[in-house]
Amino acid sequence: MPRVKLSNGKTKVIKTPWEGKSHGFTLLFEALLLQLCQAMPVSKVGDITSTSDDKLWSMLDRYISHAREFENFEYIDTIGIDETSRARGHEYITLFVDIKKRRTVFVTAGKDSTTVKRFKDDFVEHAGDIDNIKDISCDMSPAFIKGVKQNLPNAKITFDKFHILKIINEAVNNVRKQELATSSILKGTKYIWLKNYHNLTIKQKEQLQTLTMSNMNGRTVRAYNIRQAFQDIYQATTQEEFVTYLNKWYFWATHSRLAPMKKAARTIKKHKDGIVKWHESKINNGILEGLNSVIQAARTKAKGYKTFKNYKIIAYLLTGKLDFSVVNSKMGDI
Repeated sequence: MPRVKLSNGKTKVIKTPWEGKSHGFTLLFEALLLQLCQAMPVSKVGDITSTSDDKLWSMLDRYISHAREFENFEYIDTIGIDETSRARGHEYITLFVDIKKRRTVFVTAGKDSTTVKRFKDDFVEHAGDIDNIKDISCDMSPAFIKGVKQNLPNAKITFDKFHILKIINEAVNNVRKQELATSSILKGTKYIWLKNYHNLTIKQKEQLQTLTMSNMNGRTVRAYNIRQAFQDIYQATTQEEFVTYLNKWYFWATHSRLAPMKKAARTIKKHKDGIVKWHESKINNGILEGLNSVIQAARTKAKGYKTFKNYKIIAYLLTGKLDFSVVNSKMGDI
């Protein structure tokens, strides 16, 4: 490259139009690396291109930071919140997702109420108006509820259906484990009671039919029927009908003489407003769960995601739908 001697005696290398953001890389090569890292583990990209992992992670961090500077959140009014762990027994990370655009807009460490405050600050930095956020989908975490109330004044919470079912499923399984002590026929049947009927295999459907017919008054069967009835509530055509079904379900569950089901029903009763809100908002964290599964799948088949910084990079890279062309004009040439 041409070199120029400056008046102060120092020598400066002239920048070229094709120079990349990382030392020794061209823009075209970096565009290739970005697309490869979106399709395969970073370590594998390093092997293929004879590039060190550290240099790749540094490049990805630089591109994501620059691309996020161009983000504009002024159109966002519906957010999904969910936490995930980097590894079993390790610290948590919270994802904030634009439900309508199906993309991750913010990633932060922890799962307490301060995560919402950090999201708020980042949202405002990217031209977002906090008052525009009308709907939030999250689980029944007291921390998330507190964070939303403190930082998102106009947002109404819809409690995510999948997390509600998780609470009910845990109750059903606790009933099954209690009954297992006196009914060995229930051994190995855990997922038959917890999966939706259409997701069962033919063999599982046959086994479920046999179990329900032979043990119709069993505690696990009764708990299963309560679980199924809760899902039917979401078929209500009006909000008034939804509330009626929910109240009837609550009465049934609390008079079932099944302690785990009664406990789950009381938890749901406590969060009734956010559950009923679903009939108006029709939002859930299904999209967020899908994005989270993409990140988790990448983690399980690759090394290098042990730090929060690298995990955050992968989250943005795979689910952020960032426009890297604002940083690298060669992105469309690959």
